[in-house]
Amino acid sequence: MKTIRLVAGVLLVITCVLHFIMYNKMQDEPGAIGLVVFGIIYGIIGVLLFTRKMYPVYLGLVIPLIGLIIALIKFGVPELVSLETALHLIDVVVIVCCAILIAKQKKPV
Repeated sequence: MKTIRLVAGVLLVITCVLHFIMYNKMQDEPGAIGLVVFGIIYGIIGVLLFTRKMYPVYLGLVIPLIGLIIALIKFGVPELVSLETALHLIDVVVIVCCAILIAKQKKPV
């Protein structure tokens, strides 16, 4: 389970960097500030996933899901080979990793 948690954390930190790269590409477009906001949030959650606490796992499930839904509604389905597609795929992998961690969580007896 530690490996899954580290993979999700690293992917969220990478997503943070990619959000800033995308912001530099589309600064003048509406909604570009949302990229910075989600990038910062993803970076914080990614770093928090390196701790042993459980709340970052829940945040890692909910926040990328919200970001993915907002991006698909606002910008639609991106081209197959693009940075946006990579961000969406990373979001899906992080959501699945966090869902696995929540499902496998040890229950107190």
